[in-house]
Amino acid sequence: MLRSLIAALALSALSTSVAAQAQVSFGGMQQDTSAPIEVSADSLSVNQSDGTALYTGNVVIGQGEMRLSAPRVLVVYASSANRIERLEATGGVTLVNGDEAAEAESADYNVNRGTVVMKGNVLVTQGQNALTSNQMTVNLETGTAQMDGRVRTVLQQQQDSGDP
Repeated sequence: MLRSLIAALALSALSTSVAAQAQVSFGGMQQDTSAPIEVSADSLSVNQSDGTALYTGNVVIGQGEMRLSAPRVLVVYASSANRIERLEATGGVTLVNGDEAAEAESADYNVNRGTVVMKGNVLVTQGQNALTSNQMTVNLETGTAQMDGRVRTVLQQQQDSGDP
């Protein structure tokens, strides 16, 4: 189903040669946003006055099957509770879940909303297919994404089995 949706999306984008916006299905990017979040990094600086924690150096964030990695991640805690509100990743970000992966210059994961907004040279790979855009907003609860800016899709054609 995912492949056919991508193919339909690509055909419509290629027929106009420019697409300013595209909706994409990301079944593998569905995520339980209430699952525990694990963060590992080379160093950590905590700022009690503004409720943030800065992780730097080989930062890897895990939540369920989803992995986000970046050189720098700022964790913003909610003021009302000891709960993570947002994770702001910068310096080149990779988001992986199953066989789907996305790369961008930065990403903002809003845990309460269950969304990840990736900005700057976004590259998404689904198997051998690739999509690029300026920005992508992933809804982790529904497994869908909205790609904005100049959207380009490259689809690998399946090889025919040779049967007539």
